[in-house]
Amino acid sequence: MKKEHVTLAAKPKIADSEKITINLGFVDLGQIDLLVAEGFYGNRSDFIRTAIRNQLGTHSDAVKQVVARKMLVLGLQHFSADDLRAVQAANEQLQIRVLGLATIADDVSPELALATIASLDVLGALHASPAVKAALASRQR
Repeated sequence: MKKEHVTLAAKPKIADSEKITINLGFVDLGQIDLLVAEGFYGNRSDFIRTAIRNQLGTHSDAVKQVVARKMLVLGLQHFSADDLRAVQAANEQLQIRVLGLATIADDVSPELALATIASLDVLGALHASPAVKAALASRQR
């Protein structure tokens, strides 16, 4: 069965969405298009976002248990150069665990990131400079 490539993008907002790409079979895609044409959904992305939210709602208890068990920060966690310099001054290292979005400021050097971030476990998205991402690649889970 052939599949069509569909790109999804939520309405762009400041740092609260991530574009993903999925492959759907033509029959599934046709059924989605039928529901859109009949006015049940505004467009394909609207249908897919709704389906994802429904599934996340179905599994919300499991997600809550895993977040608690793995001690994940839920939502957005931002690290500035000042934050990381304070960690460095305290002679400590961070074990970053985020479910959502982790951001490392553009003024954080790869050297500062390596000196202060022991491990990085992000379920969602990591926004950092390419140099910092490359420096931390071996510390990501």
